[in-house]
Amino acid sequence: MTVMEQRGAYRPTPPPAWQPRTDPAPLLPDAEPYRVLGTEAAAKADPELLRRLYAELVKGRRYNAQATALTKQGRLAVYPSSTGQEACEVAAALVLEERDWLFPSYRDTLAVVARGVDPVEALTLLRGDWHTGYDPYEHRVAPLSTPLATQLPHAVGLAHAARLKGDDVVALAMVGDGGTSEGDFHEALNFAAVWQAPVVFLVQNNGFAISVPLAKQTAAPSLAHKAVGYGMPGRLVDGNDAAAVHEVLADAVRRAREGGGPTLVEAITYRVDAHTNADDATRYRGDAEVEAWREHDPIALLERELTGRGLLDEAGAETAREDAETMAADLRARMNQDPELDPMDLFTHVYAEPTPQLLEQREQLRAELAAEAESEGALP
Repeated sequence: MTVMEQRGAYRPTPPPAWQPRTDPAPLLPDAEPYRVLGTEAAAKADPELLRRLYAELVKGRRYNAQATALTKQGRLAVYPSSTGQEACEVAAALVLEERDWLFPSYRDTLAVVARGVDPVEALTLLRGDWHTGYDPYEHRVAPLSTPLATQLPHAVGLAHAARLKGDDVVALAMVGDGGTSEGDFHEALNFAAVWQAPVVFLVQNNGFAISVPLAKQTAAPSLAHKAVGYGMPGRLVDGNDAAAVHEVLADAVRRAREGGGPTLVEAITYRVDAHTNADDATRYRGDAEVEAWREHDPIALLERELTGRGLLDEAGAETAREDAETMAADLRARMNQDPELDPMDLFTHVYAEPTPQLLEQREQLRAELAAEAESEGALP
């Protein structure tokens, strides 16, 4: 006898005809990534914005090269380069208003710098000196997130709280394609859609989660298609087209600010360098693949558009390169200075009110340091 056959068992009445809560069609992304450069839409792009994007891309490329060199010199413990992905990084930073918040992942150091954070402070975490290295409230940039996707629920929480308070604030959260396989990704998008939180999710799909190709992570038509399952729009954009990324993100930020809720943007891009300086990318991808993507370089795409329209000449390009070299030289000089570190800073800024355990550990370290100093002083 089954449960339904028992006397007094609950027997539901037939359900009413099912109707979708939301029309999925407007939420679905385009079949092809949206592009601006090299299309008729480029003629409508703001020339000043294009020139600014170009200058930031050139500076960003040099920043990545300099930071990578610093790892080889022992000045950085690790550096996840975003070379090839600069269009996503720069557009994410420039699209936000001063009052908005950026929630970066560990690879988004360039976006943090483009947002206005001091380049040395942005690298402090990767140097191993501090938990973060910069004041998140000064530039409204959350700490670089090393665990995958954990920053996404934080972005939703901040955006939801801002809306409840009546603050005109949008949060933009960045994540890689690998991060979309984490539970935090699901939780963040689900809560954001239910609450209609003013948050934009930017997925930089560079094809690999370290060495795992996208095809081994998901069978979805695109990562942008995942948006419809949560009830938010999904947008697909060419992540190496700086003008297109900026336009799509600007639309998503505007929609969020006007009360339209969250948007999931997938930017198709490529990580030209290895995952980090500790990674051997030749073990999972070939040189031909990398070279094919170099032909779709974000700087070259924008430079071609600017020069073709007479908006950039060699003098202008040289000025951008000189500014980038000045930045790199300053970064190099300051990173080559040995910082004065205080071991007691280990306990600073962990909690607003230190816990009893933290206070106990602090005093234990203080005692150990004092004993060590006394022992060294006693040596002849």
